[in-house]
Amino acid sequence: MFESISQVRDALATQQYIATDEIATVIFLAAKLQKPILVEGPAGVGKTELAKAWAGAVQREMIRLQCYEGLDETKALYEWEYAKQMLYTQLLRDKLSDLLKDAHSLADAADRVAREEDVFFSRRFLLPRPLLRAIASDEPTLLLIDEIDRADAEFEAFLLEVLSDFQVTVPELGTIKAKQLPFVLLTSNNTRELSEALKRRCLYLHIDYPTVQAELNIVRLKVPDLNPQLAKQAVELVQRLRGMELKKYPSVSETLDWARVLVTLNATSIDDQVLDNTLTVLLKYEQDVQRAKRVLSEFKGDLGDDDDLPRNVTRYNPRKNR
Repeated sequence: MFESISQVRDALATQQYIATDEIATVIFLAAKLQKPILVEGPAGVGKTELAKAWAGAVQREMIRLQCYEGLDETKALYEWEYAKQMLYTQLLRDKLSDLLKDAHSLADAADRVAREEDVFFSRRFLLPRPLLRAIASDEPTLLLIDEIDRADAEFEAFLLEVLSDFQVTVPELGTIKAKQLPFVLLTSNNTRELSEALKRRCLYLHIDYPTVQAELNIVRLKVPDLNPQLAKQAVELVQRLRGMELKKYPSVSETLDWARVLVTLNATSIDDQVLDNTLTVLLKYEQDVQRAKRVLSEFKGDLGDDDDLPRNVTRYNPRKNR
């Protein structure tokens, strides 16, 4: 268990995750208070990576539940392996014959089978899904519920009960309580508004696009082979893109992808040819690519001139662009 916020920051750093004071504080409090964390923010800013880094820092297995439209409790909790049950029934047919051969009535036979029902309804036929795996695990785990905003409101309501009691009921087996309380982190890309009930049960954290210096630090940490001056140019250009009116802004993960592309191509500068051939690593819509090329033609001469953003750059405004 973490003893201080600085210890959290240092532990995440060992997993190559650069945590702000706010991130480290929320992780520290979640561990101390045993409360889930709800992390919201644009796609690709490191929400899932935070869960991976947290799990690595505390040496817990990370169990991931990827949410999607139509996800229901049976797909998230468990399913019965009916085919396996049928196979066992075939194998036990002779034993059943022995058990029932001197039964005096149908009721007597049913009672005898009922006394053996644990053979047919046991965990050997239960295929656990992520929620049940996290609850039933003998070792402490970290449960990542990724992109909860993609799931339906009905599933979100079901999740409230699980997060409140950390137990689930399997009709054939009864109630299964958590042996070890998992750390829980939920992520959301803000595609829909989550319920107040869910937010009330969680500590809240918003992760936005990083500042120039923060993103540069990430690039230098994750892609150390990239020339420092070229890294600075690349980050400045990405920050410029986020100031434009685009359908989709480049994420931090796409910045890292682009940095690795520049290393792979042995690029020494971001010239016309490099930009034309690699801009689609950052932008995924043709209209965004064409708009960016028009604006960036005026921008490339300013790359790397200053320690801050080049002149005429509009800083990313999360309120404006959300």
